[in-house]
Amino acid sequence: MKNRLILASSSVYRKQLLEKVCPTFDCFNPDIDESPKPKETPELLVLRLAEQKALAGKTQFPKNLIIGSDQVCCINGEIVGKPGNHQNAVKQLKAASGQAITFYTGLALYNSETKQMQSLVDTFEVGFRELSDSLIERYLQIEQPYNCAGSFKSEGSGIVLFKHLKGDDPNSLIGLPLIRLCGLLESQDFELLS
Repeated sequence: MKNRLILASSSVYRKQLLEKVCPTFDCFNPDIDESPKPKETPELLVLRLAEQKALAGKTQFPKNLIIGSDQVCCINGEIVGKPGNHQNAVKQLKAASGQAITFYTGLALYNSETKQMQSLVDTFEVGFRELSDSLIERYLQIEQPYNCAGSFKSEGSGIVLFKHLKGDDPNSLIGLPLIRLCGLLESQDFELLS
């Protein structure tokens, strides 16, 4: 069975990642409320949102495989979102300096024909060097990662900020754990690279 693949995301980064394993797919903006629930852990939050994003396309795409994904960054147990501007990015990077921060990425694959949902959470740790104010400023001027959780792009110049990276899939850090996704897709008899 070959289903048409749908990505429930408006993220340019997720689209670029998915193109590595599947050159042909459609996208839509799931437009869901991403607010955390009271006392919801980061893991449960990203899992719930990934599933809701995938389910948001079930009516529009009734015979498809729909991918949902969501990610949060945690510094000292606190969820950190996208900075949105330079001032917030400086605060985030100063808070990350010398710390190990964790990214939780929820991944869901919904078969809208069989109504089967598969979902998981992928975890990735980023250890930061001690960051000087001048390095933070130089980095932000070059990359301007204001729409990235944690205020950096690991696939770009952000690599200068790190002491170590720990995780199974570097794509997970960018927002879509491709290694795990390939396994989910193959379990639905989807032909990768098609």
